[in-house]
Amino acid sequence: MVSRVEHPAGGYKKIFETCEELAEPIPAQVTGRIPTWLRGSLLRLGPGLFEVGDEPFYHLFDGQALMHKFDFKNGQVTYYRKFVKTDAYVRAMTEKRVVITEFGTAAYPDPCKNIFSRFFSYFKGIEVTDNCLVNVYPIGEDYYACTETNYITKVNPDSLETLKKVDLCDYLTVNGVTAHPHIEKDGSVYNIGNCFGKNFTLAYNIVKIPPTQKDKSDPIEKSEVVVQIPSSERFKPSYVHSFGITENYFIFVETPVKINLLKFLSAWSIRGSNYMDCFESNETMGTWFHLATRNPAQYENHKFRAAAINLFHHINCYEDQGFIVVDLCAWKGFEFVYNYLYLANLRENWDEVKKAAMMAPQPEVRRYVIPMDVNREEQGKNLISLPYTTATAVMRSDGTIWLEPEVLFSGPRQAFEFPQINYSKFCGKNYTYAYGLGLNHFIPDRICKLNVKTKETWVWQEPDSYPSEPLFIQTPGGEDEDDGVLLTIVVNPGAAQRPGYLLILNAKDLSEIARAEVEVIIPVTFHGMYKP
Repeated sequence: MVSRVEHPAGGYKKIFETCEELAEPIPAQVTGRIPTWLRGSLLRLGPGLFEVGDEPFYHLFDGQALMHKFDFKNGQVTYYRKFVKTDAYVRAMTEKRVVITEFGTAAYPDPCKNIFSRFFSYFKGIEVTDNCLVNVYPIGEDYYACTETNYITKVNPDSLETLKKVDLCDYLTVNGVTAHPHIEKDGSVYNIGNCFGKNFTLAYNIVKIPPTQKDKSDPIEKSEVVVQIPSSERFKPSYVHSFGITENYFIFVETPVKINLLKFLSAWSIRGSNYMDCFESNETMGTWFHLATRNPAQYENHKFRAAAINLFHHINCYEDQGFIVVDLCAWKGFEFVYNYLYLANLRENWDEVKKAAMMAPQPEVRRYVIPMDVNREEQGKNLISLPYTTATAVMRSDGTIWLEPEVLFSGPRQAFEFPQINYSKFCGKNYTYAYGLGLNHFIPDRICKLNVKTKETWVWQEPDSYPSEPLFIQTPGGEDEDDGVLLTIVVNPGAAQRPGYLLILNAKDLSEIARAEVEVIIPVTFHGMYKP
């Protein structure tokens, strides 16, 4: 699963360049045969505007949100894209400058204002971005583009028109939520975000948005907090990008990457800091694993601990014989991986990209196993008895249970990231296959498949080609877990014609089924969904 390709030509730089939206869908040239049952749309989100006027955005997660759509109909494919008309985008385009602070780019007062109005504009409070460049997901019968703040943006998945900005703080006690909700078969949406708990301490709330309402009312209006999980530090919540769910449990992994809330509140209002300025690492806490039961919704006060990791994406979690198996895309250590995702780093020549990645945390696919029944009398003994894993959990004298993982995949500076599974059938259940985007020193250059039981791997890769997160779509009536296709957007900047394409792979062996090529470059995308 390690990359077989080098990138001395630096073609990857093209996926970090501004592009224009399209006035109308454009036809794609299809090679191979699109499965006849594949009807619907692939929706993707990512940055599409990397500078405003002469002001650049500095971080990978700063560019303004661009929504992409590949439509499938009668074996033909069209491609369309439009910028999401968020407040951040509209105001930036109107004023021709960065108006709202993004993840790694600070906004400054209008230089045309006089000194007094610029001074007072610093004290108007924090204006949180609504730049929803990370993901899109359904709530009831509607679709919302999102980032990781309290704002989500309702969009039309057919026309890609922007419809409405929604502030989740109007309905829930959260400061923001992740871009990785879990969606149940009935349409219920679960998510997690930090909040102020008892006595003004920080906590994390698991929240629920119900499915489509019989009275056709907005499900968001009936959102509720399900359970609260305490924070390891009073004023420093951990950065949260995703969480796990099984039939009976919520799993939250609290990492040592912290948001210094006092720094966030004070520094931002006075000197125009950005989000990245407010992160710091707790070098001594390690990683905390939290459990909460779903019914009844209740926090389990066990002290599961592990060595320090960064965590962005859960692969899957499931219960088996009294244990909870937690599979993660981990990065070893406490240094924040996002420190290496500034655009200046990603646009460097290949040798410099590799040199910078050598300093970053090492990626690994890890399996942790948590015992549901904890006996304090069994100190020093491995509490895990599952026959198929080498992961361990040992009770220590101070009452903590120390978790050591089994490594499912590890390659030097080779990450298996943006993981996907057969979600509709195997989320929260014992499963076999995971699919991911292979990062070669942070540059996406292959699609990977991993058998989490045998550690067998498969790879799709072509020279000077840069794919995106693969989405698994089950074949109708398919019985095998991997009976389906993977959809991924690929950019080949060196192609003489049609440098961007949608690639359809057989999920069983990653062989190519078809590709649909278009005459435009497609910038990097993060996450998305298939809408049947």
